[in-house]
Amino acid sequence: MKCYNLPAKPSALIFDMDGTLYTHAEYLQGQIDGMIRRLGQVHGKSFEEMRDAVEEYEKTWARDHGGRKCSLGYSLTAFGISLDEAVRWREELFEPGRYLMEDGELKKTLGLLARDYQLAVVTNNPVLVARKTLTCLGVADCFPSEAVIGLDTCRVVKPHTAPFIKAAELLGAPPAACVSIGDRYDVDLLLPLELGMGGILVDGVEDVYELPGIFSIA
Repeated sequence: MKCYNLPAKPSALIFDMDGTLYTHAEYLQGQIDGMIRRLGQVHGKSFEEMRDAVEEYEKTWARDHGGRKCSLGYSLTAFGISLDEAVRWREELFEPGRYLMEDGELKKTLGLLARDYQLAVVTNNPVLVARKTLTCLGVADCFPSEAVIGLDTCRVVKPHTAPFIKAAELLGAPPAACVSIGDRYDVDLLLPLELGMGGILVDGVEDVYELPGIFSIA
């Protein structure tokens, strides 16, 4: 876990979802592979050919952007996939209930945090998938329904400032009082930090369990 520019008196915590609120390598890789396989079908390429093409695009993008990394959702747009189509694919392909189960420790952690902070989720998955995921984890009631911000909310893909600004507005907090929490610096933290938010980089949900200690909550 690494902390960046944490405000003295934060009032809102903005969580990434996949790889942050749960740790499940098989499900995370399955999401990536499923989207690449569907993209390959559109372009008449095998899974391997499409995977290599996406990896090459992402390497080029990183080289042209000072080593920063982009998300798969961002890459899809470069291969001609509209946002509406990407939302539909994700809703069709992703079934969190096959992989995830209730996490009592996460529920306890978020319950403690929610006593002192407003909570939101910002994800590159659609709101439908996000809500299914939160329900599987047993933490749906920890987040106000309007504060689950997905790919289809602001109609942009992280990394982008719009969903973080939207989250801050919905929580009634200025950016300087917000902390973005996620597992990918370039996707979840870089732009929020530029907005004046704090940031916490986690390696998975195990780090999230430690957040009450970071914020001195007993």
